Amino acid sequence: MSEPPPSNVVELSVSELAGALKRTIETTYDHVRVRGELGRVTIARSGHMYADIKDDKAVLNSVMWKGSVQRLPFKPEEGLEVVAEGRLSIYAGRSNYQLIADFMRPAGAGALMALLEERKKKLAAEGLFDDRHKKPLPFLPRTVGVVTSPTGAVIRDILHRIRERFPVRVILWPALVQGDRAAAQIEAGIRGFNGMEDDDRPDVLIVGRGGGSIEDLWPFNEENVVRAAFESEIPLISAVGHETDTTLINFVSDARAPTPTGAAEIAVPVRSDLMMAIDERAQSLTRALSRRVRHDADRLRASRLPRLETLIAQKRQSLDYLDAGLRGGLSSAIKSKHIELARTGSRLRTDPLNKDARDARRRLLDTAKRARPALERLIDTRKQRLSAAANMLEALSYQATLARGFAVVRNEEGAILRSSKTVSVGEHLSITLSDGTVDAAVTAGEGKLVRSTGSASQKPKASPAASKPAKEPPQGNLF
Repeated sequence: MSEPPPSNVVELSVSELAGALKRTIETTYDHVRVRGELGRVTIARSGHMYADIKDDKAVLNSVMWKGSVQRLPFKPEEGLEVVAEGRLSIYAGRSNYQLIADFMRPAGAGALMALLEERKKKLAAEGLFDDRHKKPLPFLPRTVGVVTSPTGAVIRDILHRIRERFPVRVILWPALVQGDRAAAQIEAGIRGFNGMEDDDRPDVLIVGRGGGSIEDLWPFNEENVVRAAFESEIPLISAVGHETDTTLINFVSDARAPTPTGAAEIAVPVRSDLMMAIDERAQSLTRALSRRVRHDADRLRASRLPRLETLIAQKRQSLDYLDAGLRGGLSSAIKSKHIELARTGSRLRTDPLNKDARDARRRLLDTAKRARPALERLIDTRKQRLSAAANMLEALSYQATLARGFAVVRNEEGAILRSSKTVSVGEHLSITLSDGTVDAAVTAGEGKLVRSTGSASQKPKASPAASKPAKEPPQGNLF
């Protein structure tokens, strides 16, 4: 067979390909909003929710973790039309993509929603939402203009945050932020600030209010307010509602903040950070370049590290699937064992067991009768062997040798002497006979014993060296 032509395509494992797809999906669709009808809705024992969001042509799997589920203001049910926000991801264990939802709300198809969509399409067609119209925000504004209610918490949050970060002059244009007259007053505030001259004119504007329903936020969807924000020559920051709320002024503003406090953070920098940056830039060029290199390296490492939530998300979902499968498998196995046990129990009878016990008892008695004579013969044989070994030990022991006229001679240290060459003149010796021990001293003349200082019946006083107990030689040796 001919080999296929070489290819430059890199071989990937299934896990590597799944990981690459996962990173691509999560990077491209890191924040999406989906509207559809809830299909299957399952709340796992862990508290996580698994649901299908569908329309007449497609179905999207979605997951919402326990913390987000607990914050839902409604109970998700099958057939309910919802709007869900979150990010797309891939569950590699089943090779399917899914929406990890952070927020979900019912999607009522009322007149306001229809009007809002129609107005949004109209203004988008005119180009009001194009990014090319966005103006850059000033780095360090001297004056900040705020259009909001003078009695609400919005202005207090903005003033408090600006005072903490970088105290600058703040001018408030009082305006209603809810009701029929709110849109006109908001428009007047935006245009009034743009009409100021000289030092009174703000460098940046903040238009904001707190969260609420679509009816409460409707003034910021009015066409006159949207056009006033678009025509503002002063860069404008919108801080309307919460992060999940969307109004048309957000699309035309030069920057959008999730909260009024966030708008203040966007408008002014941190003074202490600026002072630190000035001090650092006063250092040498070498130190500045080194700091930049370390900063870029840290950012590169940080960009490669996955978020903790991403690392445990797949494990959470796998654990839920395994928990569901394990419970089903255990229930099935228990039922099967119950059936098998019942069948086995029906076949068990006591009669065969009793018969086996009687047969075993009879065999045991027969074995005991046959074993007794054999055991007695074995004991007699072992006694004979032991008696023969004792006689041989007695015959070969050194005491028997001493009884035939031999003796054991030791020096003062108790060591056995085997040659006369190791004896010195004047040395005291100990001589062991069959019936006792005598002491002797060596005089002139090689190896001759000329004087006895004791006898077998009366032993002399032992010298210090001889007082040590003599080590008996092993059985069967002469010395």
